Amino acid sequence: MTSPATGPAPHHGRFVVVPAAYVFLLRSGGAGPEVLLQLRRGTGYMDGHWAAAAAGHVERGETAYDAAHREAREEIGVEDLDLSFVTAMHRTRGGEPIDERIDFFFTASSWSGEPRVVEPEKSAGLRWCALDDLDALPDPVVPHERAVLESLRTGTSSPYSTFGFDADLPVAAHQEGLSR
Repeated sequence: MTSPATGPAPHHGRFVVVPAAYVFLLRSGGAGPEVLLQLRRGTGYMDGHWAAAAAGHVERGETAYDAAHREAREEIGVEDLDLSFVTAMHRTRGGEPIDERIDFFFTASSWSGEPRVVEPEKSAGLRWCALDDLDALPDPVVPHERAVLESLRTGTSSPYSTFGFDADLPVAAHQEGLSR
């Protein structure tokens, strides 16, 4: 069983999630910390939305850390990132299997190279934005990425988070469930 949207059905018949890695570059700005965002275009997903400077699917045999480094190199031309893990976000849109995701978010405050658009067919530009003023972010921002940016701004990120579930539990409930 195969469909263009979901690809081949897994042979084991179990539920499958799609993994992705995201990188938010951070720097000190005149008014506080700034985050680098890119304007998506031509990807078929959230085009016209501002998003993490680099992000993409984790490929077979690759760790999320490896994917984050690869995506940063491929999309914005930076290397030697000093990655810090932020959260693993389990999210859904409640539809097809392709809508079931596990996203690994990282920040980097040091890297080599000057961030630039390497894939102009997929990005309409980059912009440094004040992290402390999320209301001033360019509009629209990919919703689940905005949630992570808010947790970075407030210092409330947790190792595990969810997005898009009807009964999302508060962070404390998730942490309590992890200790069981």
